[in-house]
Order: sequence, then C-alpha cells, then structure tokens
Amino acid sequence: MRLIMLDTETTGLSPQNGDRMVEIGAIEVSQRKLLSDRTFHQYLNPERHIPEEVVRIHGINNEKVKDAPTFEMIADEFLDFIHGATLVIHNAPFDLGFIMNELNLFGKPGIEHVQVIDTLELARKQHPQQRNNLNALCDRYGIERGHRELHGALLDSELLAEVYLGMTGGRQFSLDMEIQTKPASAFVQVSKTVRSRDEKAETATMMRRDPLYVPENDHAAHEALLKRIHQESNGQLIWKMAE
Repeated sequence: MRLIMLDTETTGLSPQNGDRMVEIGAIEVSQRKLLSDRTFHQYLNPERHIPEEVVRIHGINNEKVKDAPTFEMIADEFLDFIHGATLVIHNAPFDLGFIMNELNLFGKPGIEHVQVIDTLELARKQHPQQRNNLNALCDRYGIERGHRELHGALLDSELLAEVYLGMTGGRQFSLDMEIQTKPASAFVQVSKTVRSRDEKAETATMMRRDPLYVPENDHAAHEALLKRIHQESNGQLIWKMAE
C-alpha cells in the first residue's frame, strides 16, 4: 500500500469562516519505509492576515508567505503527488476540511473518493482515555522530537510516519492490511452549492443597473404601436390575454 503522510498549517480553525492554509507537507511511505526523496512541501499565501496567536504556534507570519504561491497555483501538483495513494492524517477532518474547501474554492477536482486513515481515530481505539495528540504519541512510541521547536507541516508529516509505523507494528510488515480506510467524504462534506451561490450573488451585483429612462414621446409611440397591433390582430395579443 502506497501511503502519504500529510499535515497542514493554517490561519485558524475554520475554513467556513474564511481561514486558509499557509503550509502543506507530505511524505510518502512505501513498504513501511519513509521515502525522503518523495516529499511534497509548500508554503502558501493565504491571501488574508495571519493572526499573531496562530503565528506563535507554527511560526509562519505574513512576511514569510507574502511571495509564496496560492493554493490554486500548486493544486494540480499536489493532486498529482497524492494520486493513487492512501492519505494518513492525524485528525483527518481538520486537514481534509481545509484541503477540500480550497479545491472547491478554485474549481479543482475533488478528493472525496481518496482513501484516508485517521491516526487520531486509530489512537483513540488503541489508547482510550489517554492523551493522543502527536506529541503524546511520539513520547509513547519513543520517537525523538527534540528538534521540533515549532509546528511545521513537513516535520509533522515525518513524525506522523514514525507514529503510524509504531502504531501498526513497527518497521516489519504486519498490521498494515488490518487498518481501516475510509473515503475522504466520510470525514468531510463540502457543499458544492456554496461556490455556485457566491457566483450568482456576484453576478447579480455586477448586472444590477439603474432603471431605464424612457422619454415621453417614445412611450407614446410605443402605446400607439401596441394599439395598432391590437386592432389589426382583432384583439388576439398574447400579452393582453395574459393580463
């Protein structure tokens, strides 16, 4: 099974409230080995302000990403990288929510069908009533994280790979086939009507015009023409019938 460990950093907690991604990182695992030459990493311009309280978490400020590409610019490359793979994400609804929102926002192909493993869901089954964030799992499985001063999407993806391998039997191929996968759509539902509704609202605003002014002589000529048509058609005007 070809696995892609994935993590994102964002401007906040809710794409529905306008928060966007500022970093995305992913690393491939094949035959239970990390492939350091098979990574995807990109800082992203979120096209909005990054709050200071969020910067304190991941260290990514507005200055750092002002010249970075938008997600729209790297979306096709990202989709190519994950094509045919199963995504492994810690707290999948969060990261998938942002990714699927951005794909929908820019009219890119959806990933609803992509298979996903949520390691937070898995950890809660294996370690009920315990702390199961990534730091706690690293400590539980003896994974070194001393070099990790701030969150970083690619670094977190690498740590996630080690955690996943630890949770599923270590470096030896054993439990991989028993891990349940679910389509991304089982974690996140992105409404396709949102973009359409926004576009219609924008179009309505653009097409709004001031009422047309008709001079009195033109109005009188129009009425005279309707009267003549009415007479010549023996009163069979369709719009008069409708009235």
